[in-house]
Amino acid sequence: MLSDMRRSGPEAGATPQTLYLDLLKRSLTRTLFTAQTGAANRSKTSRAVRWTLRHVFVPAYVATVRRVPAIHRVVGPLERSLRRLIGSDPFERAEGRDWPADAETMIGTIRLDHLQTCCETVLAENVPGDLIETGVWRGGATILMRAVLAAYGDRTRIVWVADSFAGLPRPDPARFPHDQGDMFWAFSAELAVSLDTVKANFARYGLLDEQVQFLAGWFKDTLPSAPIERLALMRLDGDLYESTMDALTALYPKLSVGGYVIIDDYGALASCRAAVHDFRTSHAITDPIGQIDWTGAYWRRSS
Repeated sequence: MLSDMRRSGPEAGATPQTLYLDLLKRSLTRTLFTAQTGAANRSKTSRAVRWTLRHVFVPAYVATVRRVPAIHRVVGPLERSLRRLIGSDPFERAEGRDWPADAETMIGTIRLDHLQTCCETVLAENVPGDLIETGVWRGGATILMRAVLAAYGDRTRIVWVADSFAGLPRPDPARFPHDQGDMFWAFSAELAVSLDTVKANFARYGLLDEQVQFLAGWFKDTLPSAPIERLALMRLDGDLYESTMDALTALYPKLSVGGYVIIDDYGALASCRAAVHDFRTSHAITDPIGQIDWTGAYWRRSS
């Protein structure tokens, strides 16, 4: 199925739904505007400068400044301006390996394609339940979920948007040793996106309505009591062992047979991967884990 997820544009005979959703994904990732950005940077000198910035300066910056949260908070706005200047690498953007300056999602086109396919499958097969993402950043993946429901005329399912809207929690290594040393909590300049901003992003695409519900707060506080009856798809993007385990514990019992579990950070973060393995072991889950790209993974509940 992975090869099916790599389509870069609509094929011959594409349906109106496919055309709409492909256009939406290109906008959410800002790959729709790559050609316009490139047109202003065609000279050899400009290309050389952009290549040097992207492949020399940015890796050095990530390896140094991003490791010092106090400095990163100060120069974060400058970093975003620099990313706008040099643009995005198409391969990094497709695989979701960068922190885009303006896009509503950082998960890339491959994972967006996969998410669309999963949403379309649960609709086509009438798998009962709502859709949820835990850890939404600027809201791009949940905007796509709502768009899929709109494209296929589903007026009953809810898209649940769960996030602290204040960044990531500080690790609690006494309870969750796998999170020892995690520093994502310190990067609020990049990772904390307000509830109002996420709502505005939904509204920008005409998709903010009663079929979108927000769960604001730490997962341990919001998910156990969330008024969700059943789920057809749950997408987890909480990075930490604690956040991943909180989401799995609260939500997996509500997942319908045939529903999807998607783990964004499975390949990239050992702490997230450990939480997935521990949860699956403790609940005797043997459904095979499939690879989406270099980090994303998923399985489909069979029983």
